[in-house]
Amino acid sequence: QVQLVESGGGLVQAGDSLRLSCVASGRTFSAYAMGWFRQAPGKEREFVAGISRAGSTIYYADSVKGRFAISRDNAKNTVYLIMNRLKPEDTAVYYCAARNSVVAVRNVLDYAYWGQGTQVTVSS
Repeated sequence: QVQLVESGGGLVQAGDSLRLSCVASGRTFSAYAMGWFRQAPGKEREFVAGISRAGSTIYYADSVKGRFAISRDNAKNTVYLIMNRLKPEDTAVYYCAARNSVVAVRNVLDYAYWGQGTQVTVSS
């Protein structure tokens, strides 16, 4: 079992940047592929970015490609999401998730462990 705690959300203006962090505790962090997801009010939870357990394979949703960057520091049990050039449509609760596998995938159902989420609000 792994516990995940996100931080770094907040209220920003369009064009600003934020860095989200997700700290894991419990089982060996490096055994898990990690993903970032988000859920806006009235919408389904959607994939944002994923990183393999060694950090060598990364995927992004088309909507954030070129603006967001995912990374991980296995020594610190932490995965990051750097979000640049934020848009109002990026407003959502952002969740990190862990999957006991080599690579990350886009399907919500493939992740067994979730954090509580952190709110990101982008004003226009």
